[in-house]
Amino acid sequence: MFDLSPIEIPDLSGKTILITGAGRGIGAVLAGKIAASGGKVYAGILNAPDPAWADHLKDCTLVDLDVTDAGTIATVLTRIKSENGRLDALVNNAGSIAPIGHIDTLATESLRQAYEINALGVHRMTCAALPLLRASKGVVVNAGTGAATTPMEGWTAYCNSKAAARMMTMMFAKDLDGGDVQFFFVGIPPTDTEMQSEIRTAGLNPISKIAKKDLVHPDVPASVMAWLCGPQARKLDEVLLDVREEPFKSMMG
Repeated sequence: MFDLSPIEIPDLSGKTILITGAGRGIGAVLAGKIAASGGKVYAGILNAPDPAWADHLKDCTLVDLDVTDAGTIATVLTRIKSENGRLDALVNNAGSIAPIGHIDTLATESLRQAYEINALGVHRMTCAALPLLRASKGVVVNAGTGAATTPMEGWTAYCNSKAAARMMTMMFAKDLDGGDVQFFFVGIPPTDTEMQSEIRTAGLNPISKIAKKDLVHPDVPASVMAWLCGPQARKLDEVLLDVREEPFKSMMG
């Protein structure tokens, strides 16, 4: 359906990379790909990794990380500084689509968690990591979605919070323009993960009707985000990117 395939990942030896939401899905696959490419991976996981994805994390350092909790964030970054002395890339991959439901049926307070994870979590993580990223002239890669610009039935929490994350990324790039840190927001197509299972169960919009066999394999967005952590991505000027578009499309076999 999407005609997408993974791209080649550069040698990431010597790079230290922190990934949030690495316990399953794209985050777990990304962690494994970066580790296989020589990078030192700190896989941020809330509670415990999903056993179905654990094999991807065997060469990674697992750290307890809650992007809504400044204390756990500080603990992880202190550990990274102590053990490695550097952080080259932060991948803000943690995300939540809940609650799914028509906007008039949702309690206002029920939207808070999606904002805390998808939007404020990006700000919280990025600001905390900036000292290390500035020192290494590093990069922040934020997992995006077309839902950040397109309203989808039943996705009030997700569309709004991801739109905020998109603008948050642009504001970091704007306010820190000319600095040493690069920022990306990467649109990710419907991918075969647990989140897509939640979407299919809710059945409220066309994305929920996509057959499992037609979904994008997690290898595809994971390879793109891993590539963005490497040296070739430093030549890019764009902040807003999409897995389905250039420069990635031409790299796919």
